[in-house]
Amino acid sequence: MKPRIVKSEAEWRELLTPDQFRITRKHGTEPAFTGHCWDNKEPGQYRCVCCDNPLFESDTKYDSGTGWPSFFQPSGPESVATQGDNSFSMHRVEVLCQACHAHLGHVFEDGPPPTGLRYCMNAAALRFVPTKGTAGTP
Repeated sequence: MKPRIVKSEAEWRELLTPDQFRITRKHGTEPAFTGHCWDNKEPGQYRCVCCDNPLFESDTKYDSGTGWPSFFQPSGPESVATQGDNSFSMHRVEVLCQACHAHLGHVFEDGPPPTGLRYCMNAAALRFVPTKGTAGTP
């Protein structure tokens, strides 16, 4: 397991846009159908906007109809962590970046096979890196 990346609130504010900071460091969310990659269908990898940790591969992304980028599994065991979230008078499972503990979104048990999971992520928490040799990449 990689060591955890820890920065002060001031350091995170310097690195992130106000929206990225609010979502990843203060457990916020963005409106549905507004994020930069909710409908992206290009091949590539989704990484943590805070620390560049690989989170999800494009071949695990699917259209959940929710307006947020949704995936049925993370890239690997060092990609994400989960913890209980009882905010807003409901129980959900929060998804965090394993490396820096950025808030990414939530995971639900209504996804497609083979996992049956829906990792519903905030686009502002993700950085998309296209696969080399695809549209827009050298």
